[in-house]
Amino acid sequence: MVLDLQPGQKLARGVARHLNAHGFVSVEEFVPARGLRVDVMGLGPKGEIWVIECKSSRADFQSDGKWHNYLDWCDRYFWAVDTEFPTDLLPAGTGLIIADAYGAEILRMAPEQKVAPARRKALIQKFATHAARRLLSLRDPEGHGIFVFD
Repeated sequence: MVLDLQPGQKLARGVARHLNAHGFVSVEEFVPARGLRVDVMGLGPKGEIWVIECKSSRADFQSDGKWHNYLDWCDRYFWAVDTEFPTDLLPAGTGLIIADAYGAEILRMAPEQKVAPARRKALIQKFATHAARRLLSLRDPEGHGIFVFD
């Protein structure tokens, strides 16, 4: 089955592939808290939590007024953009990933700001629950009410 992906979804797929190659697992369109939805959340082999926001155009970036609210929900925050994106628009003090639908490369590592231990535990549990529900919905698409978005 081939999906017709939007530009931001293509970036997210490339980011997920890159993270996977480095021992991370990821979930796209993850809701860490009510009113927030991150494009990609990565969970690293040592429990590190990264948030990656995928921006496919200048307008997409300029219309995002909530990105700073994600900083409290991750150890590192990144932007993922394609090679044509004007990276000078991106805020200093954030990470930068260049991506396409097939892969990605970290050009600037995001500074680390550790998530509080209690929040980390809750996020990892929510991440695991969300991933398991998503997998179950793929295996049993007619399973009435089994896929609940948190």
